[in-house]
Amino acid sequence: MAAKKPAQDHERRKQISIRGIAPVENVCNIKNSFNRHLHYTLVKDRDVATSWDYYEALAHVVRDHLVGRWIRTHQHYYREDPKRVYYLSMEFYMGRTLNNTMVNLGLENACDEAMYQLGLDIEELEEVEGDAGLGNGGLGRLAACFMDSLSTLGIAAYGYGIRYDYGIFEQKINNGWQTEEPDEWLKFGNPWERARPEYLLPVKFYGRVQQSDKGSKWVDTQLVYAIRHTYSRF
Repeated sequence: MAAKKPAQDHERRKQISIRGIAPVENVCNIKNSFNRHLHYTLVKDRDVATSWDYYEALAHVVRDHLVGRWIRTHQHYYREDPKRVYYLSMEFYMGRTLNNTMVNLGLENACDEAMYQLGLDIEELEEVEGDAGLGNGGLGRLAACFMDSLSTLGIAAYGYGIRYDYGIFEQKINNGWQTEEPDEWLKFGNPWERARPEYLLPVKFYGRVQQSDKGSKWVDTQLVYAIRHTYSRF
């Protein structure tokens, strides 16, 4: 009789379905919320949904738990009017948000078990998310660490940067050589942000200064309209 083959990594993982013990009611709520977002937010079902759809549905589930805290925090700021810190940076290398937010909200175990019961692998869904690498890397990562530290310390702080269409770059190795390709991190959208077109502002570029008896005037500019986006992260 042939010896039984040792279990593969993914098979062993299925035997232990969760990283910790999650309350049953939390798991049920997450499953219901996941299906609701898949159907009503993304307008998909299991027959046509892609890996990105599953990731985005889970991201919306986690964001639902985050938004309530975010709004209550801002209500507290407006009510108490504390001193605020505004961090301006050309770069913010925030990385991936899903796992970071699940851990900080204490939802990782419940989400893991809910996805397992739905026949999905949470680690595979986490890999679907691209890095929000807005900049060249070093200073952007430092800026992201500053924001995480400010949040941990409970300091009223806001980070302001540029929402680049492309991230740092995607690296591929061809015949032993590194090649860089554009990082289209917004190709499928970003479930962690919210556009605020009501705060649209005109921004002028280029042009020249025209002198006259009445003073200086900036003319022949290229006008770009900047739209504010609120990025939710815990």
